[in-house]
Formats: sequence, structure tokens, C-alpha cells
Amino acid sequence: MDTKGDPIMNARTRTLVAATVLLGIVSGSAVAHAAPRGPVPPSGSVSLSVASGSGPGSVSAGVAAPVFSTAPDAEALTKALEGVGVGNADATAALIRVGGSSGSWRGASGVADLVGGRPALEQGRFRAGSVTKTFTAAVVLQLAAEGKVDLDGPVQRYLPGTFPDRFPSVSVRELLNHTSGIKPADGPGDAFEAQWDHRFDVVDPHDQIANALAKGPEFDPGSAQHYLNINYTVLGVLIEKLTGTAYEEQVDRRILRPLGLCQTSFPGRTRTRIPGPYNHGYQAVPRPDGSTELRDVSVWNTSDRWAAGDIISTTADLERFTVALFGGRVVPRAQLEEMFTVPAVKDVESGKDAALTAGLSRIVMPDGTEVWGKTGSRFGYSTGMGGTRDLSRTLVYSVNSTDAKGKGMNPVVGKLLAAALTRPRP
Repeated sequence: MDTKGDPIMNARTRTLVAATVLLGIVSGSAVAHAAPRGPVPPSGSVSLSVASGSGPGSVSAGVAAPVFSTAPDAEALTKALEGVGVGNADATAALIRVGGSSGSWRGASGVADLVGGRPALEQGRFRAGSVTKTFTAAVVLQLAAEGKVDLDGPVQRYLPGTFPDRFPSVSVRELLNHTSGIKPADGPGDAFEAQWDHRFDVVDPHDQIANALAKGPEFDPGSAQHYLNINYTVLGVLIEKLTGTAYEEQVDRRILRPLGLCQTSFPGRTRTRIPGPYNHGYQAVPRPDGSTELRDVSVWNTSDRWAAGDIISTTADLERFTVALFGGRVVPRAQLEEMFTVPAVKDVESGKDAALTAGLSRIVMPDGTEVWGKTGSRFGYSTGMGGTRDLSRTLVYSVNSTDAKGKGMNPVVGKLLAAALTRPRP
């Protein structure tokens, strides 16, 4: 298996806040409710508010005008959700939170499981896939701010004996922005059935690193960009080496507990179930007779992704994390710039300009709006978080995609991008 992570659809279109929007849809119809900014509405409701400038990410007087100054388009978001749920070929459920200083809107749609047909759980947990990388990058940047690691220093200095002597020097920054040139580790293969057969395997990150490095570099470090999980697997090991404690413990102590992200957790090496309430994930699998089976893929060992993609979270927690991160409350401002700096190289697969940074990605919408964020996918789950840098618009979603690792963008995601991240015409 090429352990790339979520398939980076076009490097520029799919790497960001790829979005999906969903709302109280169980039988295929959408219902929205509006409410002023204030206490969190009960589970299952949808809120829509016009920004007063006092919410998270609000802009002070004298500062440049916000990118978004009008509330989310409830009509467009509702239309984008129509049909999600039972019988939908693209998604069985989805959760969405649109926020920022310009206003907020949120909802849940579809079903929690196909067997019982229960409505989707708005506070349900999910596998957030490569969104994990943003947390990993944040910890590394904190360590850099503390003087415990030099981003320009070779990772070989911190992990002696890990890299073959013949391997060229790779900086910590090159791991963060995927320009290291390290090839992917081997696995059971990209095909779903091959991965399904190995879904309970326990994978050691040190074995993955040794396997990848033994192949030699794909390109000279720093000369190109290739999005691969192996970069963040190495960073996970680096965090443990620098701190003397488990990667998961560092993320918990430095990010989860300070921000009160109580519904976010890591499965560890052996846990295969999602803790707490969750919406089941399904993968569309073709049968020999030409029909399609929706196979429940909720139970899975994700140790092969580890610091690159095994986190479990909720839309509320990821929204809080996004606001805190962009606002400079997770990573000091000087190091935070790494997350908004795209290296001046080409993507090795597409040949286009690089779009990835240290833990995030940059995308420019058709109308010129610049947004930043991270997507992630595990079988049954597609996730995204991000927004404008000024926090006038944020977006977090989890869609239970029936082909989360497919090469094309989920249709619901595309509709949400247009509905949530396109500025209204004057």
C-alpha cells in the first residue's frame, strides 16, 4: 500500500477545506432553523447568525475589512444538502459547521447507521484522517518555539541511526511541508479489499520509516513537494525523541487539554472502535452480480497512519481548534507563519505549484477568495477544517462518504465549497 494519506485531489482543489454540507436530512428533505448568536442550540438543530463583530475571529476597528462580511448563505447550504442519507450514492450522513465573525450555521443530515436508520448524530465522533497532520505540525512548531528543535536542522541530528548514511540531509521543515523526498512505505496495496483484509494489522512506525528510507530518496530534499504520510510518521517519532514521552501524550498535554477538546482522542496502537457516539462509515463495494454493497468500515485499526492520520474528533472540537490555531493561541505567531507559507517548488505528481504548508494547505477559490485548511479521509469518513486567515469564515465538516479514498471529489463536498466559501457578488 502506498501510504500517501488522503488522495490529494489535484493538490490545489482537494487539499484544503474540501467541504461537505449537511443538515437535518434523514429521508432526503432538508430543514433549516435560524437563531441569533448565543447559547449553543440543542443537538440536531441548525443555527444561522449574522455576525455582530463580537464572535471568534472578529475584526477590530481600523483593521483591514474582513474577507467575509455577510452571514453564510443558508439557502445555498440547504440546497447543497438535499438528498443526503439513505439511498444516496455519495454519502450516508454528514455534519457541518460554518462559523467565523461573519456568522454561523450548522447542522447534521442523513443517518447514524443504515441498519437502524437513526438520524445522524450532530455531536457524533468520526475518524478525521489526515487532519491529524495539523495537530502534529502544531506540536513540532511549539517545540521549535521552545528551542528544542531547529526547523532548518537535519532530522538526522535528532534521530541518529534512523537514516542510512547515504541518505541526503533532510531538514525538519522539509518533513513539515512534504518536500523531504522520502518515498512512501510499503503496505498491502491501495485496493480497498487488500486494505480490508489487513484492517486489524498493528503497524510499527519505526518499521515503516526503515522500509521507506531503504528505498533511497525520490528527489533531492527541498526540490519538489510530494504529499506522503511518511513525513509525519517521522515527525511523530521526532516528537517522542525530543520529549521523551508518547506522541499522543504530547498532543493531549499541549493542545487537547488546554483547548478543552474533550471529544478528541487517539486510538493508540490497538483500539479499533470509535469511542463514544458516532455515525457509522460505509464503503461502496461492487458485488460480482453488478450490484453494490455498503460495507460498514467503522471498526478499523489505524496504526498504519498514526501521527499522520489516526485522530478521532467532532466538528465542534475541530472548529474550536481552527479558531485557536489561526488566532495564534496554539502556535506562537512567529512559528505560525510556517503554516501559511507555501514552498516555492512544484508538486511532483501534478507539476503544478505546491499548495501544502506545514500542516495546512492553501487554495484559491474561483472568485479569488484565499482559504487555508486541511482535509482527511479514512474509509467511510471524509473530513475538512479551515477557513480564511482572518477568521471571518471557518468551515468544518465530516461527511460519511461511500468512497472516501476515491480519486474524485465527493459531490457533496464540491457543493459545500461553493456554498460556504464563495463570497456573494456585490
